[in-house]
Amino acid sequence: MMLLLSSILRRKPAVLLQVRLLSSYGPPPGTTSQQQRIEKILVANRGEIACRIMRTAKRLGIRTVAVYSDADKDSFHVKSADEAVHIGPPPARLSYLNGSSIVEAAVRTGAQAVHPGYGFLSESSEFAQLVEDRGLTFIGPPASAIRDMGDKSASKRIMGAAGVPLVPGYHGSEQDVEIMRLEADKIGYPILIKPTHGGGGKGMRIVQSPNEFVDSFLGAQREAAASFGINTILLEKYITQPRHIEVQIFGDKFGNVLHLYERDCSVQRRHQKIIEEAPAPCVTDEFRTHLGQAAVSAAKAVGYHNAGTVEFIVDTKTGHFYFMEMNTRLQVEHPVTEMIVGQDLVEWQIRVANGEPLPISQGQVPLSGQAFTHGIELCHSCDVLFEFVSWMLNSLSSDDVLSSAETFFIS
Repeated sequence: MMLLLSSILRRKPAVLLQVRLLSSYGPPPGTTSQQQRIEKILVANRGEIACRIMRTAKRLGIRTVAVYSDADKDSFHVKSADEAVHIGPPPARLSYLNGSSIVEAAVRTGAQAVHPGYGFLSESSEFAQLVEDRGLTFIGPPASAIRDMGDKSASKRIMGAAGVPLVPGYHGSEQDVEIMRLEADKIGYPILIKPTHGGGGKGMRIVQSPNEFVDSFLGAQREAAASFGINTILLEKYITQPRHIEVQIFGDKFGNVLHLYERDCSVQRRHQKIIEEAPAPCVTDEFRTHLGQAAVSAAKAVGYHNAGTVEFIVDTKTGHFYFMEMNTRLQVEHPVTEMIVGQDLVEWQIRVANGEPLPISQGQVPLSGQAFTHGIELCHSCDVLFEFVSWMLNSLSSDDVLSSAETFFIS
């Protein structure tokens, strides 16, 4: 692991580009946007992502509203905003997950739009719909797309109908353990048991043989119910030598969708991504093109607009790639993509939400340099964490300093 991280750290850093090209994209002839221009945004989040959004909004001349719980009243995101509204006590369910309080704060402060950031309510179709129902703009995808992509079984059925490659498996509604066991026999072992909702690897089980199936299936159901409140399961053929590659996509409200290349996130621990690198190493231009086209097709299949990430698993034995899921939000690792394309994705989010077309076309998307980000899972003692960070920093020479500190963080 240390050798792998060392090799990544010593790669040439990305070169930041400031690219603003005239676009051939735009609204269909004879159509215009009728929505109110965004002059104030409420950021329904805290911490780094809230500050990140506020920096771009300020540069665009847009005022911002922070929300905070009792625990965050002195936080930097509160001080960074033009206004701040208290929304409840420290528990997230009573503050940052309280959609009605957040929307009321937006209405009360005269904000025209709500940016959810990532985490909390960013992938809640109910929250997105609530924002729209109050006459505000949700800076993200339509509620229908969030809902469709939030159910992994439903999303795979939609993707299959759109011609996006899928891992062989069972994505139906039947959940009887004996019927599911028969489906597993049809797929062939090893198989992967996955909850239809949620993420982070919770509830996932690798099953090597039929005699392990029943216990693994029932255990996955229990964990899914405890973690996500929904215990439905899907089955997939387990890819034994995979790469995990995700594609950053972006769409506007006029049907234009493009991809901003891919990020390799194959280095993981307990299904949690540790290293994200863009563009993915050892990928041919032909493969990159096919992968990007599949991601764009996935977005168009659900009428997607704004930022999203389409995740694929690649079978390194065959070279084939398959749709896994779609994250209907801006991701933590979006700065990695920003570094190789020289674009501010939060600015794109705001402009698209404001009814503007994408600023560039697919053929105008630049690709320059190599960038990575990493997260460290805080599951061991502070001494172990300190030792790891010290090793990593000592491994960097003066020539290896990253050109953007945004991609270097501990989460």
